[in-house]
Amino acid sequence: MIGQVLRGRWRTLVALALLGALIGAGSSVILSPGYRTSSSVLLQGPREADELLTQAAVATSSVVLDRAAAGLGEGETGADLRDRVSTTVAQGNVITIGVTGDTAEQTQRLADQVASEFVKYSTQIIAGSGDAAVQLAQERRETLRQQVAQTNQRISELSTKVNEGKTTVESVQLRTELQGLRTSIESAMSTLNAADTASGLGNMVVLGSAELPSSPAAPTLPQLALGGALLFFIVGLFGHLFTARTDRRLKDEEEIAAAVGGPVLATFDAVEEHPAAKTLRAKLLRDDRPWNTPRVDVFADEIDVDVHYRRLVSRLPNRRLLVVAAEDDHAGRVAAERLAALADRWLTVATVSPVRPIIEESDAEGILVVAGLGSRSAWELVGIAEAIADAGLAAVGTVLIRPVRPTRTRSGATTPTDHEALAGTA
Repeated sequence: MIGQVLRGRWRTLVALALLGALIGAGSSVILSPGYRTSSSVLLQGPREADELLTQAAVATSSVVLDRAAAGLGEGETGADLRDRVSTTVAQGNVITIGVTGDTAEQTQRLADQVASEFVKYSTQIIAGSGDAAVQLAQERRETLRQQVAQTNQRISELSTKVNEGKTTVESVQLRTELQGLRTSIESAMSTLNAADTASGLGNMVVLGSAELPSSPAAPTLPQLALGGALLFFIVGLFGHLFTARTDRRLKDEEEIAAAVGGPVLATFDAVEEHPAAKTLRAKLLRDDRPWNTPRVDVFADEIDVDVHYRRLVSRLPNRRLLVVAAEDDHAGRVAAERLAALADRWLTVATVSPVRPIIEESDAEGILVVAGLGSRSAWELVGIAEAIADAGLAAVGTVLIRPVRPTRTRSGATTPTDHEALAGTA
């Protein structure tokens, strides 16, 4: 069935694919980020998670972005850069500044400029608010150094006393006190080192220049165009398959006979015919024609013969009949007119609306329904049957026309005589 859709609706599917490609290309203005690169800033010293998040927010603050825009000198403002700059916190106290831009060089310059302005601004904040903290840290370090000096002096005195005397209870106590003092000095030295480290918490380092992007970041314009074309093509293909699956028009002869209320007298094959397209879309895409018409491996002139119509006419009751076909059923109307022409005077053709069928008063003694196979739903056929009953007539039977599409063509016209059985069954 997929092959039938591709053969019968390839123009429509190609048009849908082109439409999808245009929509995908248009969406690239919004969805395609352009070029993308990043710059990394290392925050030295031990840092808390909340502090790293705060610094990441500072990197995208209006002050940093305004300074970066002014430094680039391209006429943009910090508000223009807000949607193009983002930050993430990586392991190892590293803040990654991601930047997007229209060109590779512009993107690289913007990433370097934002990282530089972020380091400068963050350093200014720490320096402006940390004068009192720096002075307090210096006083603490000086106090710790004095404590270390006093402890060292006391250790020296105790060591001398222990070495001079003999091993007594007092000497054991002195050794114990000496051990405690050594522990105390080690703790003081650790605290001093921590204080020295804390004095360098404001240090930030830009880890090199941002990488120059070699190609635009995904999704690019070609990717979006190709994705849109593929999506629309698949939607169109499965839309045709879904429509065919949910089609309620009857194709079974027994069901058609039960709906009309008369037997199926004959089923004829007929070459698929369609009136001229009325709209430009129908002329270009040919989507006004069924795509699931059966294809038969014969020539067209091997199907269109009158022998089966004559056989049917010869078996019809010898009385006046009204041949009824739906207005929108081209194959049914053509077959009805052909039967009437062969029967001369005692068959009259009448067309009815498939929505509200009404049969006018006539001198006919019965109704012959002609319909294209698979052209009417059960409710439409029941509506025709009710119209026949309202007219006080009975359905003699139904003639079904099966449109087919020949796959062979002749270079010259010939008269078929050997393959008449392919025209249908009666």
